[in-house]
Amino acid sequence: MTKTILVADDSETDRRLMKDALAGHGYEILTASDGEEAVRIATEHKPRLVLLDIVMPKKNGFQVCRQLKTSVETEGTRVVLVTSKTQESDRFWGLKQGADGYLTKPFDDDELLATIAELL
Repeated sequence: MTKTILVADDSETDRRLMKDALAGHGYEILTASDGEEAVRIATEHKPRLVLLDIVMPKKNGFQVCRQLKTSVETEGTRVVLVTSKTQESDRFWGLKQGADGYLTKPFDDDELLATIAELL
C-alpha cells in the first residue's frame, strides 16, 4: 500500500519545504495550493495523510479538516495541521475539527517525520 501524503499549503515555499522533508522516505506526494483543491484531491486520490495549512484561500484548513473528517469517503484520512498559528486556542480548535496532529511553522523536519510515522 502506497503511503500517499497530500501537502496542502498556499505558500509554494512551505509546500517545497514539506516535500523536501519527505523526500527519500518512500512517500508519494500530492500537492494543493488552496482549500477547495485540497478537498478535491483528497476525495479523488484518498491519501493516507494530509499536511494542511490553516490560512489558505477558498477554504481554510479548519473547514477542510472538518469536511474530510465528516465525509464517508475521507473520514479515515489522517490530518496534521501545519501552521503559523501558534496560539493554544488555534491548537484546541484544530483538534476539535478532527485533526490528528498540530505542528507550528517553522517546523522541524525530524518532528514532522516522527508525527507522520506515528500516525501512519
